Amino acid sequence: MTDCIVCGSHDIEIFLDLGNMSLANKFLTEAECAESTEATYPLRVGFCATCGHVQLAEHVAPPAMFDHYLYISSMSESLKAHLHGLAATAVERLGLTETSLVVDLGSNDGTLLEGFLRAGVRTLGIEPATNLAEIAQAKGVATLTAYFGEATARTIRAEHGPAALITSTNSFPHIPALRDFLRGVDLLLADDGTMIIEAHYLRDLLEQNAFDTIYHEHVSYWALGPMTRLFREFGMEPVRVERLPIHHGQIRVTLRRIGQQTPDASVTQILAEEKTIGLDRIETYRTFADHARALRDSLLAILAEFKAQGKRVVGYGAPAKSSTLITFLQLDRSTIDYIADKSPLKQGRYSPGVHIPIVAPDRLLADQPDYALLLAWNFAEEIMGEQAEYHRRGGKFVIPVPRVRIV
Repeated sequence: MTDCIVCGSHDIEIFLDLGNMSLANKFLTEAECAESTEATYPLRVGFCATCGHVQLAEHVAPPAMFDHYLYISSMSESLKAHLHGLAATAVERLGLTETSLVVDLGSNDGTLLEGFLRAGVRTLGIEPATNLAEIAQAKGVATLTAYFGEATARTIRAEHGPAALITSTNSFPHIPALRDFLRGVDLLLADDGTMIIEAHYLRDLLEQNAFDTIYHEHVSYWALGPMTRLFREFGMEPVRVERLPIHHGQIRVTLRRIGQQTPDASVTQILAEEKTIGLDRIETYRTFADHARALRDSLLAILAEFKAQGKRVVGYGAPAKSSTLITFLQLDRSTIDYIADKSPLKQGRYSPGVHIPIVAPDRLLADQPDYALLLAWNFAEEIMGEQAEYHRRGGKFVIPVPRVRIV
């Protein structure tokens, strides 16, 4: 990629090169591990000097990542509660009724839409992963297996009418073809409709040194400034912005057509803060890259010390971010014996690239290893609560980000 996906500028500087990596959510079967070819792709992230957008320098075709997907929203109780809370908030704020249509783009297993269904609102999920769409449909959540864009929007509007609300939670950063996507939003959204986006917030990523949030699925790393520029091109603007603690820091942006609602003070406040802390300057990202490399070196030194002492280390949680951390640190089974994860879709598989086995969480108590490296560190409190017995028996948790802590 040579052009910025927001403004088209060629003036993009690469500030962090994480090397060649396998796809972060492609957990392999034993048979797949035996094959000689596992695709890897460059993982480099850059800053556009023209509009300030942070983005990957190379894109992987979406079907390679999303046709079959192993991340399930409902596996985390805290995320499930958050998504149901979003639905309740939207119903109240927007006055949604049984005649309103809510369309969720990248609807996963339908967890968010379950919240709207409980309120009696019409829903439709758009989900490209066939396996996840089937899970959602089995729960009674109407789901179309498709990638969203102008053509899909045209079909949906003809069959279901305009959407009062379009949501995109944790999927907007995945979109490489932003203009086709937003032409679809423009076509499907009712004239007085609303769009709500939740995404990892670039400011939190930087402040928490969360370099492991960078992987091929995340084409974009959003701040409000570039997002505002992009949506105004399609006649929409942010009218409310909220910062959220979920997933170690997200931003919730409520958007409407220009002129439908006066933006509140949160919009100007967040935009001003982004300039104050330097989200529009390349120096900010060069510093972030230095911090990422320093954290890598610190964690490697600690893990090497554990192994030198004969201690056993396992991983806990196999989110996509775990693949970035493991690969960037060049860890393998000589360092991490296995990774425990709650998702039945991942258990019995192996991590991308280095093929560390994924097991069920009960293995932790059966083995009682010395240390559990929390690869899903953004849910550290939830995990440590669930595994309190492991800790009571003397096991320790290693929280790698934003700084290495042993609990």
